[in-house]
Amino acid sequence: MVAIKCGSAMLAAPVDQILCFLTRLGIGLLQALPLRWAARLGRFGGEVVFWADRRHRRMAIANLTRCFGHEKSPAEIRALAHENFRRIGENTCGAINIAALNATQLRAVLEVKGPGIIPHPAQGGPLPSRLFATGHFGNFEAFVHIAVYLTGYQCAATYRGIRQPALNRMFLKLRTGSGTLMFERRTEAEELKHALVKGGMLLTLVADQSTRDNGLEVQFFGQPCFASRAPAVMASRYGCELYVPICYRVGLGRWVIETGEAIPTRVNGRRRSCDDITRDVNAAMELAVRRDPANWFWVHNRWKTRAVPLAASAPVPATV
Repeated sequence: MVAIKCGSAMLAAPVDQILCFLTRLGIGLLQALPLRWAARLGRFGGEVVFWADRRHRRMAIANLTRCFGHEKSPAEIRALAHENFRRIGENTCGAINIAALNATQLRAVLEVKGPGIIPHPAQGGPLPSRLFATGHFGNFEAFVHIAVYLTGYQCAATYRGIRQPALNRMFLKLRTGSGTLMFERRTEAEELKHALVKGGMLLTLVADQSTRDNGLEVQFFGQPCFASRAPAVMASRYGCELYVPICYRVGLGRWVIETGEAIPTRVNGRRRSCDDITRDVNAAMELAVRRDPANWFWVHNRWKTRAVPLAASAPVPATV
């Protein structure tokens, strides 16, 4: 058994090296292209995946049917899923490309607006921290570049590490080029808490997925699903202003992040319950999905914790 394990490890090392080489090559090629070319290449890749990946195509169509089946035809649902795959490809390639842009170039392709980026007036001591609870909308990786648009704050985000250390370092470098701090959500929770306590931080959480273990059951498109309490708990515990910013596509290789108004965490000087805050966050995300349905990550199974099987509430067309 020892010999087999050693042999497997020896075999895995060259495979990891090849994977890292190909990833580095792909990143270099995408960053060498003009952004619009990289976006077109991503849309073509999304087209290919739509036809090749039957499992995720069915998932996207089933989720869209669940939410819009009462108001859109099967042909319209399929067209939305098709465009969603193209968008995912465009956003992926775009995220890699803009990581190499300087501040001036970035401002030309990514706009950020809303009260969430208005600086606090000068005051003594550290600024109160802000928390951005977003989801898989548009080019959500663009949030690591928020530091270009906001003065006075240390920007930060969480991520889930990749098993291969070399790949992990590559993607961390892409995400931290603009000065954003990254905290591994499974191993660096304590470091993140200490940073929030100090104040003056803007933390972005991608929080549109949760599990039965730690989520709150809420209504999403009129059906129960589990939403993450993390933004509400952290905002309440550390006195953070809470926003639900959304990244929208406004053209080929062009995006805008709109922060919206702050979600109130206190009423008449008293803390609101984390469950009520979580419902408000979830409601803001539902409005964003309705505004541009092709902009969300429909290949996730947001309703995986339902007791009623998906087929019972949202039949999938036979030809997908």
